Amino acid sequence: MSMPATDLTRGAVTGLKVVDLSRVLAGPLCTQMLADHGADVVKIEPPSGDETRGLGPPFDAAGQAAYFGAVNRGKRGMALDLSCPEGRAVLEALLNDADVLVENFLPGTMERWGLGYEADLSERFPRLIYCAISGFGVDGPLGGLPGYDAVLQAMCGLMSINGSQDSGATRVGVPIVDYVTGYNALVGVLLALAARERSGRGQRVEATLFDTALGLLVPHAANWICSGNVPGRLGSAHPNIAPYDKFAAADGEIFLGILNDGQFRRFCQRVKRGDLLDDPRFRTNADRLRHVAALRAELKRTLAGFKSDALCRELMQAGVPAGVVNTVPQAFAQAHVSHRDMLVESEGHRAPGIPVKLAQTPGRASRRPPRFGEHANDILADAGFDQHEIDSLIETGVVTPPGKDTARR
Repeated sequence: MSMPATDLTRGAVTGLKVVDLSRVLAGPLCTQMLADHGADVVKIEPPSGDETRGLGPPFDAAGQAAYFGAVNRGKRGMALDLSCPEGRAVLEALLNDADVLVENFLPGTMERWGLGYEADLSERFPRLIYCAISGFGVDGPLGGLPGYDAVLQAMCGLMSINGSQDSGATRVGVPIVDYVTGYNALVGVLLALAARERSGRGQRVEATLFDTALGLLVPHAANWICSGNVPGRLGSAHPNIAPYDKFAAADGEIFLGILNDGQFRRFCQRVKRGDLLDDPRFRTNADRLRHVAALRAELKRTLAGFKSDALCRELMQAGVPAGVVNTVPQAFAQAHVSHRDMLVESEGHRAPGIPVKLAQTPGRASRRPPRFGEHANDILADAGFDQHEIDSLIETGVVTPPGKDTARR
């Protein structure tokens, strides 16, 4: 990737071309982040469409599920049948000037199509970064099996530490494994691009849900390795820190995240419980952990007399981590959301903003998510196909024509 300095003002990876064969969440999130920062992302869907187009309600005005829109803005889109040789030939044409390919097929699929990285693509496209996202990788006892976020949460221990003793093992409320796998894939792509600047060659990047899920077990895996004690469910509490939990205030719930003795001292002073500082059970974090039930009882009784918003504001101003437990609408109603540009609109599509801010090359939410097959003509023309060839590809069903409705209301 070589980009003129003037182009960088439009985004850190302006000039990068990405062919996105991925569906659902991890892969599309990775490529959306690249699009947010200037990459030309060409999303290639199967003739049936990305499954998330139908994962609703809610659906938008065009009949696409909100889920699809969450991870596909900024891309151009077309639908291509890769199961036939003609479709694979189109993909190869698109790869002629591509920098990155992202796919999340079952391992072995691209190889069966004659599009595997090592055997087929690496020599023909030596600068190509090939990013493969899968559940478990290619080989090993679980290699080649499909991966799904909640299943990996269960298999890799995340559910076992989430929830309370009463609730039992509970799925984390967001698809955290898919989401972080998308970030891991992005990091891998950017690292490979940095290496290509030195070597001139691309490489294969791999991100798996299995590796990501195990990597998320901080600090629970380290605690178990060190102590031999099996981590359990603590609700909203922390295995290493106290007080670090959710509490009821007079008009709602708050979360305290007190990390050190100085913060605990300031907290006690603010809630007029200086007597807790003289209690030998609560002098240090280790003491507080050993007597966490007693500490919780004291704080529960005290915090019930305070209004949540005012208390959290005073505590934060004093350097004590505390926050009101908000709903999603309440979270986005905070004035700081606007200040941080974390609710954006582009071409009528509203969505959470870009979480990574670069001072010199800021990203932007450029275009709305593509309608199904919307940009087929433009993408094929850019790849060198003339109109007669494009019409033929559409007539034979290799390319799905724009406008076909895949939404499943």
